[in-house]
Amino acid sequence: MVVAGEPEYFNNRTDTITNPLLIIEVLSKSNQSYDKGEKFDAYRTIATFQEYILIDQNRIYIEQYYKTAKKQWTLYEYDEEDKTISLTSVEFQISLIDIYNKVEFEVDDRLDSQAID
Repeated sequence: MVVAGEPEYFNNRTDTITNPLLIIEVLSKSNQSYDKGEKFDAYRTIATFQEYILIDQNRIYIEQYYKTAKKQWTLYEYDEEDKTISLTSVEFQISLIDIYNKVEFEVDDRLDSQAID
């Protein structure tokens, strides 16, 4: 998370920031629907919120949402390790190969057995 200015907390709770600029989530099979749906809906109600990055942990795939106007968001999808993602809310670039550095994806045994047949 990147915060706009000094962190502002909800009801003095230090675990709930109310002024994020950028939020990055790593998706799992169990949370991806929630993170892309209800959670993103809630985040979009935050006035300072400008950019949302969702990183798939099971394959090379990243979704980048950024705010272009009130209630308007643009989506970019990245699925090639030689691509670079440029953030819009802060000045930062990183290649997908660096994001996924040392990540070993699980191989589906069913696919391996089909390749042998």
